[in-house]
Amino acid sequence: MKVLKSNISFILGLFLLIGWHTRAQEETQDGVTFTMNLSKEELGINERLRVDFTMNKDGDNFKPPQFENFKVVMGPSQSISSSWINGKRSFSKTYTYILVPTARGSFTINQATIEIDGKTYKTTPKKVEVTAAVDKPNAQKTVDDVADENLHLVAEVSKGNPYLNEAVTVIYKLYVSPNISVTNYRPLDNPTYNNFWSQDIPVTKHTAQNGTYQGKPYRYVVLKRVVLYPQKSGKLDIEPLSLEIFVDVPTNQRDFFGGRIYTQTSKTVSAGKRTITVKPLPEAGKPANFSGAVGDFDFSVTTSKTQLNASESLQAKVEVSGKGNLKLFQLPEPELPSSLEVYDPEYEEAINTYSSGMEGKVSNNYTIVPSFRGKYPIPSISFSFFNPDTEKYETINSEEINIEVMEGPTSTSVDASGVSANKQAVVPTGEQFHFININPNLEPIEVKCFFGSKLFFILLFAPLLLIPIAIFTFKKREAIASDVVGNKIKKANKLAKKYLSTAKKELGNKEAFYVALEKGLHNYLKAKLHIETTEFSKDKITNILSEKHVQKEYIDGFISLLTSCEMARYSPFSNVQMQQDYEKASEVISNLDKQL
Repeated sequence: MKVLKSNISFILGLFLLIGWHTRAQEETQDGVTFTMNLSKEELGINERLRVDFTMNKDGDNFKPPQFENFKVVMGPSQSISSSWINGKRSFSKTYTYILVPTARGSFTINQATIEIDGKTYKTTPKKVEVTAAVDKPNAQKTVDDVADENLHLVAEVSKGNPYLNEAVTVIYKLYVSPNISVTNYRPLDNPTYNNFWSQDIPVTKHTAQNGTYQGKPYRYVVLKRVVLYPQKSGKLDIEPLSLEIFVDVPTNQRDFFGGRIYTQTSKTVSAGKRTITVKPLPEAGKPANFSGAVGDFDFSVTTSKTQLNASESLQAKVEVSGKGNLKLFQLPEPELPSSLEVYDPEYEEAINTYSSGMEGKVSNNYTIVPSFRGKYPIPSISFSFFNPDTEKYETINSEEINIEVMEGPTSTSVDASGVSANKQAVVPTGEQFHFININPNLEPIEVKCFFGSKLFFILLFAPLLLIPIAIFTFKKREAIASDVVGNKIKKANKLAKKYLSTAKKELGNKEAFYVALEKGLHNYLKAKLHIETTEFSKDKITNILSEKHVQKEYIDGFISLLTSCEMARYSPFSNVQMQQDYEKASEVISNLDKQL
């Protein structure tokens, strides 16, 4: 009997081990996990089921199961979590569905699939038991369920089918039901707006307004506005904005005075990916001088004066004003007479960005200095643009301007007829043919001997001079090669310059920029302070720099840069902030060099 029990225990243990191993193979291939989690495995027909599909690496082509015998009442909502701990990145992405059963019985939630790094991963199917209706289904709702039902982030796109380089406005609104209240929020993942030229419109004040969402009364707050100018035609994706929202959710409990007790929780909400179809600009009727201007514009060419003296200067301004992609095209250039000295233009812009797009003016100011007296015409030039309202190309021509130089030297030119008048005719003398002189008066060439010459002695003693130079060079290279610490410092200096230059190239790409910036700072410290990677900590850096008598403001600047690199992995950073951090890094390294 003992032997039988022992065999049964061994077989059960073997089956459990095989099952655990199979599940590990299904969910953790190549370090990638993709799992399905259910809020409960048994529920009443009048209750809700929450299904989470979670992965530790971002993927594409997510396909949920069919959810047979269930009705999807919410979802998919998407949440992303990213953090950086001890130099290792932690990533989690979850698709959430809220389901309501449509019948009683034992049902299976089938596999979901996703593609990660070219491989397809599947979740393990799970069974759910649906029983008769329960007495108090609302009591089974969790705080997270209530927050999911009453919190929605929506991206409103002004145009779904714009022209190339036509303004598209995206407004992100957070809809909140009166049943809950929002205390704070934190951006998790800002869209990168690939294939768009983007301009954020700052939201200075978050004012709650009344509205409706899916036919129900809600309050909403505008969190973010951005104007996009598509830079290519076809279907373009606008990446989702993800936020972590901190909310107060009411419970069924009440305090001593009868007031409802609230529970605080945090929820990750996403606006979802939006796709727009960008129309190319028509080829029919496109002017030859079209430079990509899209909008409604005015065009003018003006000069500061039309009469002046030689060697005085005047200003000629080529200006485009109106509404459109003012920063994304080139201004036409005037055709000026070659006798006028023209300097490179100074570019000026006065542009404001509103929800409807850019408005203002851009101009090129040319400084012109005439050298001679006379009249100089500035011919008319044209500016062409595409107007998306009329869906036609329009061309504006400037007026011709005449410049009169009153006083100064007169330009002189050589008359072609005068040149020919100075020529004299060749008169034949009758002695057109002569005999060749047969007495050339040749002299013998002096032959110089190589031996004993200056070149001979230079070549003779040159090797003797090169020997000590070669010995000195060899010893110098040997000393450099034996200087291990010095070589490490030089290598770290090169790496610091390399990563700072890499960070400059990655401006606009948040994650890659701050990774390169942090590596550059790291290698700079290795070069200057002789510390290894394992010793890289803010406290130690502060102590070492203090011992080196570095001023506190420079130490604080360096530490703040490291903090920015850490914060950038889970917080939104604009292009302006990245540019400021890059300039600050260059300034801090320069100041530390002076101090050290």
